[in-house]
Amino acid sequence: MNIPTYFARFLKEIRLTENQVNDLIKGHTTLRNRLEEDEDLSKIIVSTFLQGSYRRSTAVRPKGDSRSDVDVIVVTKLSMEEYSNPEDALQVFVPFMDKHYAGKYEIQGRSIGISLSYVDLDVVITAAPSESEEGILESNSVTDMRALEDIETWSLKKSWEVLEETLDTSSVLRTYSNANEPEWKSVPLWIPDREAKEWKQTDPLAQIKWTQEKNKSCNRHYVNVVKALKWWRRSNDVPKYPKGYPFEHLIGLCCPDDIQSVGQGVTEVLEEIVNNHPTKPVMPDHGVPDHGVMGRVTNEEYEEFYQLIKEAAVIARRATDATTVKESAEEWNKLFGSKFPTSEATSKSENSSVGFSKRENPTTQNVMGGRFG
Repeated sequence: MNIPTYFARFLKEIRLTENQVNDLIKGHTTLRNRLEEDEDLSKIIVSTFLQGSYRRSTAVRPKGDSRSDVDVIVVTKLSMEEYSNPEDALQVFVPFMDKHYAGKYEIQGRSIGISLSYVDLDVVITAAPSESEEGILESNSVTDMRALEDIETWSLKKSWEVLEETLDTSSVLRTYSNANEPEWKSVPLWIPDREAKEWKQTDPLAQIKWTQEKNKSCNRHYVNVVKALKWWRRSNDVPKYPKGYPFEHLIGLCCPDDIQSVGQGVTEVLEEIVNNHPTKPVMPDHGVPDHGVMGRVTNEEYEEFYQLIKEAAVIARRATDATTVKESAEEWNKLFGSKFPTSEATSKSENSSVGFSKRENPTTQNVMGGRFG
């Protein structure tokens, strides 16, 4: 049974709040402005742009005292030949961090983590791209800071730009790109790996583009399927791995195209994992096929995770096959927890409800305020 209004209310409860999104914007905008204005670093920075679940519109609300997080790619002119030891490249940014984020940052395996009172920032530094790649990485298409749900017309083209925007939630973002202009092919970037003591490739633009195309092929339900299953994982006692992007990649691998609802997508993803991935799958990364996304997940962790997926799939199927709204809602509530409304809670509030179902149903509008709904 499809109960889109219930899912719309559930998704509203697990999305980032307006304040959390504003905190993310404040945090990464401040960081990017400081980098651009820094007397030393500005000379070696090509561009900065966002990656990660916030950019892909697959982020969910943090639980408890946790903070929202955002990943910032900093494309530099640092040569891998000159900085053959990745640690040296990260150290170039230490004076900047000491100046602006003293006591609040940590050099991590592949990035610099900044923990503020209101947001966590993950700064990922890359080596110098080729001259032809610099133009791509400096374009509005790459550096735009909005999430995919807010700019569904996004394309990886030099001419792509937002012509007009407004905070009026009834208005549509107007964008422009030359229809005859071919899209750029994303190029892998090299990032430092301190543990391996070498530079490794990643292609965040390929991940973003793949997510956008998958969302279209799933009638714009895909990113909400990811959010729902991420919430399930966050709300249950599951092994540490797989989490984050590896789990999201697995969802993408298993989600069929042309799904008609989030509930259908969740059910079919869980059953696909159960039926076809009883052991840890080999999943090449988008744009970097030599990189296995599940590389850090142990067989034991995946086995424990798989058993929980089997239990979740049974509940999801009961919810999908239920013959009444009440039965379906109660089963989904078992799966997702208290954020998913029961029939009683929904019926009491439905009279005062105002159109939250739009994010569960397909839409072709690019609403600036939709992320906050």
